[in-house]
Amino acid sequence: MRSGGQDTERTWGRPGSGSGATALRSRPTLVRAHPGGTTIAAEKALSWAYTEEFVPEDEAVAAARRRAEELGATAVSPGTGAALRLLAAAAGARAVVEIGTGTGVSGLWLLGGMSPDGVLTTIDVDTDHQRAAREAFTAAGVRSARTRLISGRAMDVLPRMADHAYDLVLVDADPSEAADYVEQATRMLRVGGVLAVTNTLWHDRVADPARRDEATVAMRELGKAVRADERLTSALLPSGTGLLAAVRRR
Repeated sequence: MRSGGQDTERTWGRPGSGSGATALRSRPTLVRAHPGGTTIAAEKALSWAYTEEFVPEDEAVAAARRRAEELGATAVSPGTGAALRLLAAAAGARAVVEIGTGTGVSGLWLLGGMSPDGVLTTIDVDTDHQRAAREAFTAAGVRSARTRLISGRAMDVLPRMADHAYDLVLVDADPSEAADYVEQATRMLRVGGVLAVTNTLWHDRVADPARRDEATVAMRELGKAVRADERLTSALLPSGTGLLAAVRRR
């Protein structure tokens, strides 16, 4: 959506904004006239904001989001979280792996869609983030047996995880590493399991072929690779900064 002109982008969880509240900042994008005097860009911005707020966050998730802001961690948007919960519920997920714990925002959304006896294994190299996530899970009333927090580099941990053993794998990671994680995730998924990758529109840059910075190219190529993978059936959703979802078919 970025091509000159003006549009608005929501930023989630700014200090003082309150639970689930949003703040607006300007960003350039294409603006075209629309019958009735509005613009397509403005309508898209309103529709995007509406979908992001369609499923409200509970206080436990909002508190984890505020903690992410304090620690400088990037949390998934409410719309992305709601989509992750939906995917977990649709898959009847009992065994889920999350690459990138953060402060527990995405983990809480996933747990909300998982089976009551499901276990979330979440990996992060930042121990402060994991400590905050553990506190968030406890505050939300999640039993300790339902979460397994692993501190370390994902590429040191993932190769030791079993083939075809997981119902859903979430990749919420730096673009430079995401492709390696996706390959591991695909190996780990059972047939019918779900792959989810965040940030796959990368701040609206992926859709613009003129954007050739390293992170944008990495996410663009990752999307193409998942789309071309004959083991997967995929879709790219505009939630948050892009959510790539795929089901392992064979």
